[in-house]
Amino acid sequence: MTETKTITQKEDQIVDDFSLFDDWMSKYEYIIELGKKLPLIDENYKNELYEVKGCQSKVWLNAEMKDGLLYYKADSDAIITKGIISLLIEVLSGNKPEEIKNAEMDFLNKIGLKEHLSPNRANGLNAMINKMKNFAIKYSGENVN
Repeated sequence: MTETKTITQKEDQIVDDFSLFDDWMSKYEYIIELGKKLPLIDENYKNELYEVKGCQSKVWLNAEMKDGLLYYKADSDAIITKGIISLLIEVLSGNKPEEIKNAEMDFLNKIGLKEHLSPNRANGLNAMINKMKNFAIKYSGENVN
């Protein structure tokens, strides 16, 4: 059985991965590659109910609880956005809702992603994180507005 990594360990791995690239063109290419590897969300979830509001492009996100851990699936009609959501899924998926809710997501600043996004894409990033955390709140049994 493989050992489950903590959110912080996953974040540190991504920071290490991004440190291998010298410039932002290479980092964007890497993000695009991550997006291409993202497992597809079931077509049934590509509707308004699962759409992330506040994103410039279309993003659909769903979460399922399995053995006390929350797993995310997503898709987007924009390749960069698909790569960004795959980074978020890499970090948050497979953790307890309580851990996801409290995740600081510091790696986004450490890799410089937030400062390299347009204001619209940065708003979309925050919307994706909020929707993921709202799923965690929902599955932890708390009320979500």
